Amino acid sequence: MKKSVRAAGRPRQLAMALAVSAALAGAPTFADETSCSPFTPLIKGQEDLVYVWTLGVKGVGDGSDKLVTVDVNPASKTYGKILHKLSLGGRGEVHHVGLSDDRRYLWGGALDSNKIYIFDIGTNPAKPKLVKTITDFVQKTGFVGPHSFIAMPGRMLITPLSNNKDHGGETGIAVYNNKGDYVSHQAMPKGESASWSGKGDGYNYDVGINPQKNVFLTSSFTGWNNYMMDLGKMVKDGEAMKRFGNTSVMWDMKTMKPLKVFSTPGAPLEVRWSWKPGDNWAVTTAALTSKIWVYKQDAKGEWQAHEVGTIGNPADIPLPVDISITNDGKGMWINTFMDGHTRYWDFSDPMKPKEVYKKKIGSQVNMVSQSYDGKRVYFTSSLLGNWDKKGKDDEQYLKIYDWDGKELKEKLSIDFYKEKLGRAHHMKFQARDLSTLKPLETAQSLPAVVARKQ
Repeated sequence: MKKSVRAAGRPRQLAMALAVSAALAGAPTFADETSCSPFTPLIKGQEDLVYVWTLGVKGVGDGSDKLVTVDVNPASKTYGKILHKLSLGGRGEVHHVGLSDDRRYLWGGALDSNKIYIFDIGTNPAKPKLVKTITDFVQKTGFVGPHSFIAMPGRMLITPLSNNKDHGGETGIAVYNNKGDYVSHQAMPKGESASWSGKGDGYNYDVGINPQKNVFLTSSFTGWNNYMMDLGKMVKDGEAMKRFGNTSVMWDMKTMKPLKVFSTPGAPLEVRWSWKPGDNWAVTTAALTSKIWVYKQDAKGEWQAHEVGTIGNPADIPLPVDISITNDGKGMWINTFMDGHTRYWDFSDPMKPKEVYKKKIGSQVNMVSQSYDGKRVYFTSSLLGNWDKKGKDDEQYLKIYDWDGKELKEKLSIDFYKEKLGRAHHMKFQARDLSTLKPLETAQSLPAVVARKQ
């Protein structure tokens, strides 16, 4: 193993088995699997692999974007090693990936080239195979920057960031079938309408689905003109800083129509729902205001947005980015890019969450993923090619920590620059054996079944 790949303190197989058994027996559990679609089969034991969607850097390795596969099962003989590197043969600002509704395929998008890649990760999970590249996304939809991919039965819901008219932030949503064929698209709500309550600004970013409530929630960010601009230049451009989304939207999942637009200033980013049975709330964080927003039904069943917390000092612009909610909805990791910290928030009362732990991961940190049992927390470093820090602060890594509920302890670190891979961005877990995985029970509920038949 190369010096840039470090491993320490591998847990014994028996201890691992006991931990998994406790989780399956009903003990409180954590899961970044909650960032997946509830229609996707979930890994409820030890994850075997992590896929890292990686931005190519000129002069680093082959300079191309790639999908990197790492063995992360401590019981494996190849634990901590890079098993596979699938190069895309160019650079297109790859960003997010999403699993299909059978977890046998992984969809990935590129924010600049607008290409969508579909990988077979079911036939040989350790060695993904590119089976389709969609190159006409802009022509089919008029949208630019395919971002989030969330599985619906037989479909993939895609949230783009921009449009092909002015490359601004007004955009929409698109739907493809599992074969990668275009199905439909529609614009994000803008202005006021009898069809929805609130006032839309047309922006979009991430999406989270709640099949039990027959809804999905979208957030908002900025368009191509901004996200492809150098960060230092953009923050000094007063007009550019006005071009960020300030809304989020609740949609009817069955009809695919907007129900309500919420005012959530400052670019609300990642969307996560609490999957605890009986819970009826989702959460997001706003990058520019450092605010936490909770979306919850009131006594009349109406969805309302509530500002419930502040992350760090907003004057310092810590830039909260990725979040990872626990499976029981009682806790959430929040990464702040500019100061390189991860923060753990107690969400036992979602209307009054509080920060209870903070740790510096690196000079910059972006994505965070938890194992199902919550004992392992994964971090990657890259935000956007033109937004990452410069010089020695431009650290690019995959790091894995053990979490005992009180302290994070580093377990594995891979330096993506030393390995000549590029900028490490989004992650998804995978199991070598998919036969025992099942989706959430709520995804089989009556509202979800009705939505599936539409």
